[in-house]
Amino acid sequence: MRRNLLVVAANILFIFNATAQPAVIDKNKVSDFFQNQQYDEALQYLSPALPADSNSISLLGYIGYAHYMNDNKKAALACYQHLFTLDSTNIPALSYLVFLQMNEDKNKTVELCHRLIALQPGKSTWWRILGEQIRVSQPDTALDLLQHAFQLAPRDAKNIAAYADLLIDKRYYPTSDTMLDAALQRDSTNLTFLRLRIKSAHSAGDYAAIVEPGERLIRLDVAAAVSGSLTYLALGYYEMKKYPDCIRVCEYMLGQGLQLESIYYYEARAWAKLKEYDKSNTLLDTCVEKAISKTADWYYYDMGTNYEGLHQYKMAIASYDTAYYLFKDPIMLYNCGRIAESNLKNNTLARKYYVRYLAAAQPKSAEEKRAYAYVRARWGTHSGEKKVGAIGMKNGQNSVADSVRRP
Repeated sequence: MRRNLLVVAANILFIFNATAQPAVIDKNKVSDFFQNQQYDEALQYLSPALPADSNSISLLGYIGYAHYMNDNKKAALACYQHLFTLDSTNIPALSYLVFLQMNEDKNKTVELCHRLIALQPGKSTWWRILGEQIRVSQPDTALDLLQHAFQLAPRDAKNIAAYADLLIDKRYYPTSDTMLDAALQRDSTNLTFLRLRIKSAHSAGDYAAIVEPGERLIRLDVAAAVSGSLTYLALGYYEMKKYPDCIRVCEYMLGQGLQLESIYYYEARAWAKLKEYDKSNTLLDTCVEKAISKTADWYYYDMGTNYEGLHQYKMAIASYDTAYYLFKDPIMLYNCGRIAESNLKNNTLARKYYVRYLAAAQPKSAEEKRAYAYVRARWGTHSGEKKVGAIGMKNGQNSVADSVRRP
């Protein structure tokens, strides 16, 4: 018995010692996994070694990278944070922590960028990211940082875009335009450069300068990605009194599925300038439809019922009247007439709304039909004061709106 226990103890000790030894990782095999984008396979190969070698710089780096490329940001962040605690000067760990946190933790990103700038002062990326992180809170300092990034790597597209964008916001248009024009000479189809050049021209009121980059965007046929820039192009043509070109750009955008209120509006204005008022009004009707949410009908209706509950009957009528004006639901006219008759005792006002209601109503539900029958019987003739016994005010009229309108 004692001999068996000794054997078991020896086996446990052997297993413990075996698992406690750092695993040997074949770097070439890991490299092949990464080169072939086999990140799941890489993790299956690397992860079993982690419990016994959790402080291995290289192993943590491999696993962190595999998680990062596999879009598992939480796992990658944990790996790189642990790696950072082991070595606060580890550039790959610092770099990936910046990329993982730059949109989540601005203060941490700023701190990490300062560390990276101290370690790699000649790398423009860290200067640029630091400038972008403090752009809102410290625009002047950010401008200096972005300028330095641009000077370190003047042909880097990200550096150009970040620096030019802030120059535009600070109204340094000639400097930004010079940069962007030079960049477009090298890459005439770069969407970011084209959009920024249009933004600069629009901000400066130089509408003629919008035309070349704007028309280039049309030729590239990328409307969905640059709708704002093309809207500036349409507006530029309008401001230059080139109304047919404004209409052409708007029609192009609408044809690309960009059913935006502003596009209909600029085209409507252009048609009006050409004295095509019917076409302009048709487009303006569309603008109104897009400007007003369909659910606003509910809001005005609910405000009307609230005002009724507060006995503020004039405000209730105003809410129902607005709902009808916007959405043309006849039951809103009925509500106005009902309040004028039963609460305000103003038969003149009640007749006004009831007559309009009778002209527009198309009753469907039983409650609507009862309301319509009442109004037609009582107010459908000139003998407005005549009492009709078919349906009285207290015999269901007040419940019609609730049964019809409440969602």
